Amino acid sequence: MNQSERRNYLIDSLLEEKKEYKKILLPQSAGEQKALLRSLMNVRMAAPISEVFLQIQDEYLKEETKRKGITDIRVLKPVEEGIYLWQGDITTLKCDAIVNAANSGMTGCYQPCHNCIDNCIHTYAGIQLRNACADIMEKQGHEEPTGQAKITPAFNLPCRYVLHTVGPIVQGKLTKEHEELLASCYRSCLELADENEVKSVAFCCISTGVFMFPNERAAEIAVQTVRDYRREKNSGIEVIFNVWKDEDYEIYRELLG
Repeated sequence: MNQSERRNYLIDSLLEEKKEYKKILLPQSAGEQKALLRSLMNVRMAAPISEVFLQIQDEYLKEETKRKGITDIRVLKPVEEGIYLWQGDITTLKCDAIVNAANSGMTGCYQPCHNCIDNCIHTYAGIQLRNACADIMEKQGHEEPTGQAKITPAFNLPCRYVLHTVGPIVQGKLTKEHEELLASCYRSCLELADENEVKSVAFCCISTGVFMFPNERAAEIAVQTVRDYRREKNSGIEVIFNVWKDEDYEIYRELLG
């Protein structure tokens, strides 16, 4: 199968899962097909699916990521010992683990084609990631508390693991509790990474999007927490601060010198 054939198979399979999708026609353009496939993956609840589907999905997603271009941590230069700054798509980063800014449900973003990092990571990891997160949450029996972290395989992403953490939501004035919870997100991820012998971790800008944590203060907390952890624990873990927006790149560049 080529990419177009794989994409059509995946769309057809997901449309067949629900009777209400029967009137949806396959778009002609590749761009519209990609949007439809992503939407169907985004709204699909956690559930088993055939091994044939997973095999074709995995081939499709890995090829899509390859076409976007994969960046290996080994080609990056540290801005200080053990710490990197990189601007780009975190789903294309090859390192041991990337961090997902999750919500308390922990099973991803269900809004079709939403551009949040939670949606992007789940889209390109594949539906196995939602199923894995759903299993964790079922065993846990309650929503994920803010400031903690969970680890899953990365499935079709270039990294090996995904660390999921729920950042604080800032509604109104920023408080000391917000700051402590954000610092806890970074510490929890680093501790979990060390427990699982993860050697490199890429952090997104936790809580700064729809969770409304001020970008500059969030970056200050992120950098300070990572520096303190590496020093206090004598940890050799390598940390990549991953940014997408120019605004965040400038903030981290100034903080990291």
